[in-house]
Amino acid sequence: MSTKDFVNGVHPIDDFDPRTPPPFKIGEIRAAIPKHCWVKNPWSSFSYVLRDVVVIFALAAAALYFNSWPVLLLYWFAQGTMFWAIFVLGHDCGHGSFSDSPLLNNVVGHILHSSILVPYHGWRISHRTHHQNHGNVEKDESWVPLPEKIYKKLESSTRIMRYTVPLPLLAYPLYLWWRSPGKEGSHFNPSSNLFAPEERKQVLTSTVCWTIMLLLLLYSSFVFGPVQVIKLYGVPYIIFVMWLDFVTYLHHHGHEQKLPWYRGEEWNYLRGGLTTVDRDYGWINNIHHDIGTHVIHHLFPQIPHYHLIEATKAAKPVLGKYYREPKKSGPFPFHLFKNLVKSFREDHYVSDVGGVLYYQTDPNFYKSAKSKLN
Repeated sequence: MSTKDFVNGVHPIDDFDPRTPPPFKIGEIRAAIPKHCWVKNPWSSFSYVLRDVVVIFALAAAALYFNSWPVLLLYWFAQGTMFWAIFVLGHDCGHGSFSDSPLLNNVVGHILHSSILVPYHGWRISHRTHHQNHGNVEKDESWVPLPEKIYKKLESSTRIMRYTVPLPLLAYPLYLWWRSPGKEGSHFNPSSNLFAPEERKQVLTSTVCWTIMLLLLLYSSFVFGPVQVIKLYGVPYIIFVMWLDFVTYLHHHGHEQKLPWYRGEEWNYLRGGLTTVDRDYGWINNIHHDIGTHVIHHLFPQIPHYHLIEATKAAKPVLGKYYREPKKSGPFPFHLFKNLVKSFREDHYVSDVGGVLYYQTDPNFYKSAKSKLN
């Protein structure tokens, strides 16, 4: 199905227009979710941390013991996936859904995120901005569409990096340092415009923790050799980054029916949250803590991950057609690669004007990119 099949973003065979304001309030969704789904049990949260840490060390021990290329290939994918699972638990700490204690959330969040080279507070604050402004082309923070005027100013190399799979799946470390085109600031710099003055000490703390982890890796390289550190940590880190970019992109892009973005008065918190997309990752669902149940997570990030499936099931009768049932996956979510590639080929920019917007396609992009490479 191509962009030309749509009339104002709506396919002619589908009489449901996702642009229309929903006939329900966010309070109605909240009321439909059982009260126990809001309870944060730190013991349950810690049980998932323990599970993941045990698996990570067991995988590393197996890789060291067997020390063969077939085992290493399996290890890299498995360990990178576990790094991604650790990120999701640190993400829960950032939302305050790990426990009711801000101190406990921050301590655990720093340990988990620093271990995978993520600046906890720096990322937590920008991710909070993403949740508060989801679906808003002017204020959203994560994978936000580029306005046409910014898109047209991009250098060819930047367009290739941003829209040619698999290159965008390596974007996260660059985003942490420099954010996205059209935005300034760094997640490591306390003086960045990402942060309020009262948040700067927190950001500095996270940057120090990140630096300590980096120094530990450098020291390990000196003691055990850089090749060993790259084998056990470096390659899984790259796999983790690819998981993060893959999942976070598909939660906001690439749905079979094009979904709107909003600007100005057309945007509100509920409308923006309803443009997020649930995904089924097969066997990975349990490993990465059901982060694919993304709609309810975006509307109510305080709900712990182990209640998201039940909360989503309870909310679906209220959401109606505004909830898009995810396509069922096999053991591994190979079907989602098609969505990913199609979206990067078609979803390039949005108009500089208007309040309800859909991605537009630059028909010359792949032609010009190919000629540049030849």
